[in-house]
Amino acid sequence: MNAVDYLRISLIDRCNFRCQYCMPEGAELNYVLRQQLLTDEELLRLIQEVFIPVGFTRFRLTGGEPLLRPGVIEIVRAIAAFPQTQDLAMTTNGFLLAGMAQALYNAGLRRINISLDSLDPDTFDQIIGNRGRSRWQQVWQGIQAAYQVGFDPLKLNVVVIPGVNDREVLDLAALTIDRQWHVRFIEFMPIGNSQLFGDRGWIASEELRQRIRDSFGLTESQVRGSGPADVFQIPGAKGTLGFISQMSECFCDRCNRMRLSADGWLRPCLLNEGNQIDLKTPLRAGTQMAQLRQEVRQLLAIKPEINFKQRESGTTGAYSRTMSQIGG
Repeated sequence: MNAVDYLRISLIDRCNFRCQYCMPEGAELNYVLRQQLLTDEELLRLIQEVFIPVGFTRFRLTGGEPLLRPGVIEIVRAIAAFPQTQDLAMTTNGFLLAGMAQALYNAGLRRINISLDSLDPDTFDQIIGNRGRSRWQQVWQGIQAAYQVGFDPLKLNVVVIPGVNDREVLDLAALTIDRQWHVRFIEFMPIGNSQLFGDRGWIASEELRQRIRDSFGLTESQVRGSGPADVFQIPGAKGTLGFISQMSECFCDRCNRMRLSADGWLRPCLLNEGNQIDLKTPLRAGTQMAQLRQEVRQLLAIKPEINFKQRESGTTGAYSRTMSQIGG
């Protein structure tokens, strides 16, 4: 069993996009009020006095859209400065990235994942739920800025949706040929929105791999990620292709992560809503940090059980939080 040393931290549950797979259309989301969010001080204290002491050394900042969080550069700088921090990454939609990439890099961020579900501006706007001016160009500029600043690896996340963007799989894969970019195809997950695409659901990663294999060839990459992606490469390409197959292939035995929501709930498994613990309320009530550490240790101890035995309990029923509220 992997050591669980990787914490995904949601900085905010708001987003400037409404991607259908993340925020179902028509769903009225109750955003966390600002006073219910962990403050910068509370978040950093939890990292330093609870998560690092129990073994977390790698952190990823998510949302919602993390670049909407006020003071995000300072948060990055503070986490990067902890001597125990071995890795600090961010997942963003890239819309605000062009103007912030250099500052984020200077603050200590080194790895970045940017969501890019389509190379076609119209399809892109359909997926992100945009009704006004196209946002594709600004996201593309954010990707270019991150690349020029020196983020490595630069990863592009693609949620593949049948009948919407699956015809672009080859074009997206081809981005890795001449650039040291890492494109990751993610099976659509019906979390909080199981009715969204009806029976179209998701496309198994193996089917996508076969399409790419038929066109370009495909080899298993020498690069091995630390997460759930199976990594491949088009022969001779500078970048890699990753496949995250949470629907067609179980990777619970490789799971090394937990998730902290913007309002302070620690969630041990994305696909299971059980066993979450509230850290914010006891923190604000003055509970001793040793007590919080003990609670997190207990959760770490039972995580393998949560991963495996209750894997189905989350995906069949209704979720109380959408993906955007979990921190994706």
